[in-house]
Amino acid sequence: MEAVKAKVFEIFDLLPKRKQDLIYELMINLIPDDIATPELIEDHEIAMAEYLRGETVDHEDVDWG
Repeated sequence: MEAVKAKVFEIFDLLPKRKQDLIYELMINLIPDDIATPELIEDHEIAMAEYLRGETVDHEDVDWG
């Protein structure tokens, strides 16, 4: 399996940036909703730290219009 992963990364690196972005979006959409990606975990950790520091805003205080 490691050889396959290495080959996939090798091929991915050969693609132009625009196509890398497209492949990335496709891969993200293939991940089941109940699995957190490293990016989602990082976003959650940032949000929780902001919440604990009192840096959040109530929904009622946001101008959604």
